[in-house]
Amino acid sequence: MRALLQLSKRIFSSSSYSSLTSSRTFATLSLFSPDCNGAAITTNGNVYARPWLAIQHRGVKVNAIHLRPGNVIEKSGRIFEVVDAEHKQRGRGGAILTLELRDVDSGNKQTLRFGAEEAVERVFVEERSFTCLYTEHESVYLIDLEKFEQLEVPLSLFGQAAAYLKEEMKVKMQFFDGRPLSGSIPKQVTCIIKETQDRAATPRYKKAVLDNGLIVQVPTYVEAGEEVVVNTEDGSFVTRANK
Repeated sequence: MRALLQLSKRIFSSSSYSSLTSSRTFATLSLFSPDCNGAAITTNGNVYARPWLAIQHRGVKVNAIHLRPGNVIEKSGRIFEVVDAEHKQRGRGGAILTLELRDVDSGNKQTLRFGAEEAVERVFVEERSFTCLYTEHESVYLIDLEKFEQLEVPLSLFGQAAAYLKEEMKVKMQFFDGRPLSGSIPKQVTCIIKETQDRAATPRYKKAVLDNGLIVQVPTYVEAGEEVVVNTEDGSFVTRANK
């Protein structure tokens, strides 16, 4: 598997990529769309293997209170991804849900309020598994090892979790009408402690710098050079990695 990933990385990044794609050895098709968040997908072989405008099943009506970040809704003929959701109780006036939404086509964000029981049309997205090849500048390069399809998307689709991306990491991508909406990584990942703070912040914990540059609180017994498991949702220490 490592050899396959190394080959894919060389093909994706090498200057000889264009000559390879012009030959019969590795026939590929790169599809670019200005409204796809800057994403490009490379499909092995057939032009019709994965068209951008795939048939997408619409969803069902749900109460706004059930919406979560990452969900996709349709409102006023536009498709939005839920970026953040905040629930507030307003006494006798009932609960209000404030949603931060991102327009899938334009990328623009806006904030809307809904009643907790207000009906909203949620649409379903396609989720696919990829393996991370590498990151470069503001992009991450992925590969679907089952279909041997390569995908380039902005790091921003992974949000703050982008800092944890590394070669060979298994990730999930969510698509709507063939367009990448967002990416997610495993809830727990293994990182290396690069350095620790000499003086503990508390009697039990001290600050440590990970190999990706992030700072976490670790137990005082953890030292530089050790591998630790980190919760990617809140950046907290979980345990020492098994050796």
